[in-house]
Amino acid sequence: MISKVLVANRGEIACRVFRTCRDLGIGTVAVHSDADADALHVREADTAVRLPGAAPADTYLRGDLIVKAALAAGADAVHPGYGFLSENADFARAVRAARLTWIGPPPEAIEAMASKPRAKELMGLAPLGEVTEADLPVLVKAAAGGGGRGMRVVRELGALKGELEAAGAEALSAFGDGEVFVEPYVEGGRHVEVQILADTHGTVWALGTRDCSLQRRHQKVIEEAPAPGLGKEVTAELGELAVRAARATAYEGAGTVEFLVADDGRAHFLEMNTRLQVEHPVTEAVFGLDLVALQIQVAEGVALDPEPPSPRGHAVEARLYAEDPAADWAPQTGTLYRLDVPARREAADRYCRLDTGYTDGDAIGVHYDPMLAKAVAYAPTRAEAIRKLAGALERAAVHGPVTNRQLLVRSLRHPEFTGARMDTGFYTRHLAELTAPAGDPYAPLAAALADAHGRSRFGGYRNLPSQDQVKRYRSEPDGVEHEVRYRHTRAGLTADGVRVVAVARDRVVLEVDGVQRQFEVSTYGPRIHVGGTTLTALPRFPEAADHRAPGSLLAPMPGTVVRLAASLTEGDRVEAGQPLIWLEAMKMEHRITAPVSGTLTALHAAPGRQVEVGALLAVVQEEDIA
Repeated sequence: MISKVLVANRGEIACRVFRTCRDLGIGTVAVHSDADADALHVREADTAVRLPGAAPADTYLRGDLIVKAALAAGADAVHPGYGFLSENADFARAVRAARLTWIGPPPEAIEAMASKPRAKELMGLAPLGEVTEADLPVLVKAAAGGGGRGMRVVRELGALKGELEAAGAEALSAFGDGEVFVEPYVEGGRHVEVQILADTHGTVWALGTRDCSLQRRHQKVIEEAPAPGLGKEVTAELGELAVRAARATAYEGAGTVEFLVADDGRAHFLEMNTRLQVEHPVTEAVFGLDLVALQIQVAEGVALDPEPPSPRGHAVEARLYAEDPAADWAPQTGTLYRLDVPARREAADRYCRLDTGYTDGDAIGVHYDPMLAKAVAYAPTRAEAIRKLAGALERAAVHGPVTNRQLLVRSLRHPEFTGARMDTGFYTRHLAELTAPAGDPYAPLAAALADAHGRSRFGGYRNLPSQDQVKRYRSEPDGVEHEVRYRHTRAGLTADGVRVVAVARDRVVLEVDGVQRQFEVSTYGPRIHVGGTTLTALPRFPEAADHRAPGSLLAPMPGTVVRLAASLTEGDRVEAGQPLIWLEAMKMEHRITAPVSGTLTALHAAPGRQVEVGALLAVVQEEDIA
């Protein structure tokens, strides 16, 4: 019987496992990097062990240190979570060799499915061989790993060689394995997966379907269960294929089998993830299960019932990321001042749930995935679950760096999604409309009045008529500047065209055209959150702008330079849009391209160099076309 579990992971999955362990009366051990010394998962565990360093390669990817930590802390079992070493067969063997219980599938099953080409062979499939024009479009994928790393869509045969090389380099950097392969790309397909759970006695459950079609950079953003509109025949086929994959590897524990489903209903096997998935809560909701508890029980040798429970209702999950979708999904860093997403259980068949590894005041760094939390809504119908989740996110207070909260709300309310007509190209088609600026036009005035109220306590009203007070703000992330005017009068603070009903430092009530509107105002230095609008207060007398040379390439986020274009040196001629530098930050890779056609006159970037946001990477001098 397991008495103490070490989670070989961080963030919300560690917190999630600890919550279940507490319910089961099992002790918990956290491991943490130096960057995570005060992280929420460390505070929630009974015991914590430091892994010296900050980079994943020095900490959460060091299986030897994690096994040593488990033994030192008196743990008798290891849960791998997801990501990092969760699908590493050698780590699973090391855990078992140390006579610890491995809460996961056998190393042989992990190994069998670790290489996507070999997994396809097990399923009676094979990757494409020599690619011809007739095969296009195709998808280049990394043989090991996932999360969109080392993945490229190729639509022109001439681009295949370069994309194979780029995908291989990215895969080698991310997974230590540069093997890539090519498979058909299903245009307009839906990403559908099946949750499986298998015990050590030969029973395999196929726990329904999940639709994960709303993705950015081949990484999931919104998931739901069950996958809507599939039809009984397709659903049954997917379940049978998933069980076949589990039995082919003598699988044990939780896993996920992923497919692309074409318009005509044909299912194309993608891969099997030999671990728990981020989106597992939607399956838990509709089946009324705790998958982590079942993982632990399977590891203890407990037999599953012959058949799983029947599904009921619908669940939708949205991943809240610290990123700017309008800026090529650039990850964001900084202090998370407040995270408050309405989450409560209203009834057994109606609730919202928030899984997170962050709390108010935590720092969002550059070393890990930018996901802050995942919000889940469960209700009897799909429409009610969607409405509940969109409403909770709309009312959420997420104060700090730019996030994708607005994108999530708009995505959930988009007619393609509500009508279950989505596919993996959803954001390619709709990103511009989903990220269009939508700040409240009265938010800057509310911010100015709240600030003025705080200052007026120290003397703001004068007996003589006062001139308009002027304040300037920049809305984030669109960068639009706003100027607002107000006055201190005998009657209090006033503004033209608006009746000021009430003012406090954290709350302003305005009446516009006879309608009262309330604004919650939270201020953190120059950064101000007014409802769902984020503003930065600008100085009254702006300093001269920082003049960079024309054609300067600046780092859009803090990160690491992972590679340069082949043989790139100062003096080279480059074309506008040509990829020059690849920057990695928060598990995502970003291409820095030439802004103009011309000559590379300066190159400051070098592979392995750490850069801060705004760092000068290179300069391209535009060619003289006179």
